[in-house]
Amino acid sequence: MPKAAAASGGPLRSPAFRWFFAGLSISMAGSFMSPVALAFGVLAITDSAAWLSAVTASAVVATVATMLFGGGIADRYRRDSVLRLTGLGAGVTQAGVAALLLTHQHPALLLPLAAGNGVFQGLTTPALRGIVSNLVAGRDLQTASSLLASARNVTRILGPTAAGLLTASVGGGWAIAADAASFLLAAACFSRISLPAPAPRGKDGPTMLADMREGWRYFRSRPWIWSVTLAFAVFNAANRGVWQILGPVIAHDTIGAAGWGLVLSAQGVGALLASVVLVKVRLMRRPMMPALFSMALATLPLVLLGAGANTFWLAAASLLTGVAVEFFTVVWETVNYTNIPERLLSRVGAHDEFWSTVSLPVGQMSAPVLAAAFGAATVAATGGGVAAAAMLLVALVPSLRRIEINHDDAGVPSA
Repeated sequence: MPKAAAASGGPLRSPAFRWFFAGLSISMAGSFMSPVALAFGVLAITDSAAWLSAVTASAVVATVATMLFGGGIADRYRRDSVLRLTGLGAGVTQAGVAALLLTHQHPALLLPLAAGNGVFQGLTTPALRGIVSNLVAGRDLQTASSLLASARNVTRILGPTAAGLLTASVGGGWAIAADAASFLLAAACFSRISLPAPAPRGKDGPTMLADMREGWRYFRSRPWIWSVTLAFAVFNAANRGVWQILGPVIAHDTIGAAGWGLVLSAQGVGALLASVVLVKVRLMRRPMMPALFSMALATLPLVLLGAGANTFWLAAASLLTGVAVEFFTVVWETVNYTNIPERLLSRVGAHDEFWSTVSLPVGQMSAPVLAAAFGAATVAATGGGVAAAAMLLVALVPSLRRIEINHDDAGVPSA
């Protein structure tokens, strides 16, 4: 797919990147309100970890199920068009979720709407993984990733706190409604981007299925990609899945919605600090080892949650986690942009997202069952330990030690 012209002087000099930056920032502002609002909204009408697990998992399952298809679409068609359509769909489905929460309907009605929203998220994610390389190139890639990370982290700070306050005062439905509006506003911003149309495909050109197989062949032939993906499959099931379900359940009986929102916002503060630094500071040439070690530290909040830590210590650990996760995120995105051909970015990224996320519903659905059998505290502490071990073990893969970032490269490999 042809690249959009990158303006000199940094990615924000490009009008297309500015509209993308604005749209994604608006969308993320609502999305970071959603987890707190949805969790406490469901708990308010059910008081059941099992229902929260079912609603959350339905969205994740739908996201995972459509992600590989989304990768094929994003590498085959204009990524800006994909983002406009998925933004509209996500806004409509999230508005339905808000209406059900505000009117206190049975939680079973949330399942199809949450799944529908998950479908649009599954189609969106691969397009987001690939479009940055259409808007900027070369030295601007890390800067663009760091700017987007900064926006993500500002919204991560403000979103959960705002959602916690809204949920505690007027209910989670209003925060979900704000998320729905953010999707629609983001779609309007993406409509201002106009990427060149992909090259015409002849009648004998590869089918969508053939394109998807090409992405799979590339993914499986690169141990430095699939080994990290495998480690994150363990991390997402043992750490993220448990955190998303047992975190609000434990907080509901201890620090409350406002305290939980503060803990989540603290992670945003740490991530923002890291992303601001990374806008100016170049990554080391071989960054994967420190990035993986940082992700092992990111399990600390779940361990402390299991140990019964108070809001202060949970927030402090969450801030450290924000720094660690953001450092890894910028490293991984930059490594991908500079080592994977642009025409394959969405398909390979879809496999990375799919195989690392497919285990998340398992963690989400098993968390309440394991908590009933062994206790929530034990499950939380054990999950954190298992996730940390996965990050440390993958650091032993030789090709990860050799993978490099070439800051002077004008683009990504062509094959």
